[in-house]
Amino acid sequence: MLQAIDIKKRFGNNEVLKGVTVRVSRGEVVAIIGRSGSGKSTLLRCLNHLETIDSGEIRIGGQTMAQTGPDGRAQYKKDKDLRGLCLQMGLVFQDYNLFPHYSVLRNLTAPQQLVLHRSRQDAEQKAMTLLEKVGLADKAGEYPCNLSGGQCQRVAIARALALDPEILCFDEPTSALDPQLTQEVLSVIRQLADEKRTMIVVTHEMSFARDVADRVIYMENGLVVEDGPARQVLGDTRSEAIRAFAGDNRY
Repeated sequence: MLQAIDIKKRFGNNEVLKGVTVRVSRGEVVAIIGRSGSGKSTLLRCLNHLETIDSGEIRIGGQTMAQTGPDGRAQYKKDKDLRGLCLQMGLVFQDYNLFPHYSVLRNLTAPQQLVLHRSRQDAEQKAMTLLEKVGLADKAGEYPCNLSGGQCQRVAIARALALDPEILCFDEPTSALDPQLTQEVLSVIRQLADEKRTMIVVTHEMSFARDVADRVIYMENGLVVEDGPARQVLGDTRSEAIRAFAGDNRY
């Protein structure tokens, strides 16, 4: 479903991704863990074309988004083809990124109308179905300032789903939330996992990663250090590298 091969990315003199390879199969949930600055969020942004890679190859659904050209630099598809590939990816940010001057309903309908050219009626019907799914149908007329952080994040998840992405990415979706609100959001992601949606989740919630993800990738200093079944990577026989990062606690 998704292949990112030998991805390299630097900002000035800082090489953030040093040759990262990640593969995700259809219906698979992959959790990416690691310390701050390990390159997790940068990788997600590169996969969603919010950042451009320096070299490497990204393939989505068998189609090439970018690959290293003869000059050693990444070459991207033409804009029209690139937009189509980008629509297969959805990203939920850690700080929601909702439009504050739009109602909850409008936050979901506007992208559908602008990007997918859906009618207002169809966009609203889709939006209400998704708000029901995340338990917020009664908040359709509210504005983000009147919602809790957990509610805002659930709206953000519904907004991402409204564009029908093939792969849904989460960038530390609970990092700004207290424990109770964290569970609200994780419950929605668990539900999506049960539906066999393809997801990549950057998270610091170790128990969630172990119980919900099919695979866990551990990144360190811009490299993938471990990649394996979740219960193996985070289980009782976890490696010294994972113990140094996550400790010896039973999750």
